[in-house]
Amino acid sequence: MTAALSALFWRELKLANRIGGGAAMGVVFFLILVTIVPFSIGPDLNLLSRIGPAILWIAALLATLLGLDRLFQSDQEDGSLDALRMSETPLELIVAVKCAAHWCATCLPLIAAAPLFGVMLAMDGTALAGVTATLAAGTPALTFLGAIGAALTASLRRGGLLMAILILPLAIPVLIFGVSASAAASGGTVPFLTPFLVLLALSLASIALAPFAAAAALRAMSD
Repeated sequence: MTAALSALFWRELKLANRIGGGAAMGVVFFLILVTIVPFSIGPDLNLLSRIGPAILWIAALLATLLGLDRLFQSDQEDGSLDALRMSETPLELIVAVKCAAHWCATCLPLIAAAPLFGVMLAMDGTALAGVTATLAAGTPALTFLGAIGAALTASLRRGGLLMAILILPLAIPVLIFGVSASAAASGGTVPFLTPFLVLLALSLASIALAPFAAAAALRAMSD
């Protein structure tokens, strides 16, 4: 089973880069969003540094959605999803491995690029470290929650917009605590550890529960 899951993980990494949801596309999209915001609000460096964590988190949330609609849809179209459902490996583990591959292909490059893009928003070193840590802690929740929407819309052509509508409300708590922890890292009334631990709890809960929800949706789709 371990060998099969490992092969699936590397297969998903290769497919993620081929269909345009890999590192380059996510980082470019991230960069575009971070670049556009200063043009819209003006060159006030104090304002940019204050809202910088929120900008980075919103950009990361939207960039994470790239390619999520194809997480199961491509397998549904070519028939490989039926083979995965009938394999001896539990479907929940398959969903978890596919989510892990998507996180490595899309979110991990965003986390690495966040400090560089934060400099563009006049953020100091402490704030940059806080944003990077919170993105590392919170983006797994975004990916695993997105898998639920991807499973629900796997049989729909062009279901990306519907998936976003389904997932964005679920991602609001992650966004709230992610921005709160990032802001607390650079000074604030709330201690950094409190929202950061809540953010970790949200990610752990998503990792534990989302594969079961997504697998149930995939099984219901085949009935």
